[in-house]
Amino acid sequence: MREKKVGVWLVGALGSIATTVIVGALSLGRGLAEPTGMITATEAFDGLGLAPLDGLEFGGCDLRRGGLRDAARHVMRETGVLSYEILDELDEPLTGIEEDILMGTARNCGEAIERLAASPVTHDRTARQEIETVRRQFRDFKKKKSLDELVVVNLASTEPPLVLQDAHLETDAFERALDRNEPGVVKASTIYAYAAVQEGCPYINFTPSSGALIPAVIGLAGRRGVPVMGNDGKTGETLVKSALAPLFQCRNLDVLSWEGFNILGNMDGCVLDHPENKESKIKSKDQVLSKILGYPLHSRVHIHYVPSLDDQKTAWDFIHFRGFLGSKMSLQFIWQGYDSLLAAPLILDLVRLVELAKRRGEGGLMPHLASYFKAPLGVEEHRLYEQFQMLLRYAQAVRA
Repeated sequence: MREKKVGVWLVGALGSIATTVIVGALSLGRGLAEPTGMITATEAFDGLGLAPLDGLEFGGCDLRRGGLRDAARHVMRETGVLSYEILDELDEPLTGIEEDILMGTARNCGEAIERLAASPVTHDRTARQEIETVRRQFRDFKKKKSLDELVVVNLASTEPPLVLQDAHLETDAFERALDRNEPGVVKASTIYAYAAVQEGCPYINFTPSSGALIPAVIGLAGRRGVPVMGNDGKTGETLVKSALAPLFQCRNLDVLSWEGFNILGNMDGCVLDHPENKESKIKSKDQVLSKILGYPLHSRVHIHYVPSLDDQKTAWDFIHFRGFLGSKMSLQFIWQGYDSLLAAPLILDLVRLVELAKRRGEGGLMPHLASYFKAPLGVEEHRLYEQFQMLLRYAQAVRA
């Protein structure tokens, strides 16, 4: 029996993370690299029938013009991974994928993102028209590549927060708001998520953008049997927080203050330098501690753009805590890494896991994927170990 043919549509396809996802999958499929960082490559996921990496077909959209091969060489120069010889070997497939990277939408994304667009952003189209354009892109790509399934992953720059209104809470109200073309009801992330669910495509929001998986879209996904999950991939500082914060619980130590200072470069850092866009990211990163510890504390997240860092990011955290007899002590850690190289293996995991979920007839939110996200939807558990156990139990249930 023929294996199902799976496609991956990357929103923000020319960014460093998306480029690394594509180059990584091509390299792994050709035996040019090891799957370090991919949980689905471990023994616990053997025998689940996950989609093979060498069979994935990539396409996507972006606001910028440019070539995927140039983006891949930029990532290589900045991170030091792979080699020109390997990229030369991948030249032909990268050239083919370039043909399937189309122009995206920047609807209601704010000035910071609109400035990145290759051409001036116009506002003369209705939300309905933009949704239909995106749906047509999905359909055309599936037809062109003879795909059985298409997974949509949002890797675009962080939008300003979407303030939830009554129109966002259930699908019929959302449909009526679209019919009236009410301003501000949708952002670009909403359009991609809604279009994906309407087309039956599993959808992952790896960004903090709150406009993506609104209740109306989640409800529709559940009714139509379309797996969806988000928000905001957990790759660095918050990953450490979710593993470290339970330590203080286990020793009955009171955390008084937790200050996190983040510096980063690349396009993500540039966009997050804008206060409206930064607000979405901080909200996503700053909720973990109080939910793990169970009490409010002085906790702030600082994010600063340092252009020379490019794809690197550094986090310095200072933790002030109280111990026996009221003694005050502290712990500090520094996390340094490449954003794209931390994120890419997680995204390949998620693509394989949501395709499996769709094949199994699952729909709506996927709480077993909580360990991949800073703000996992529908999940109150934020401790990393417990979240990971949820994933392992899911894998065991599938195998059984």
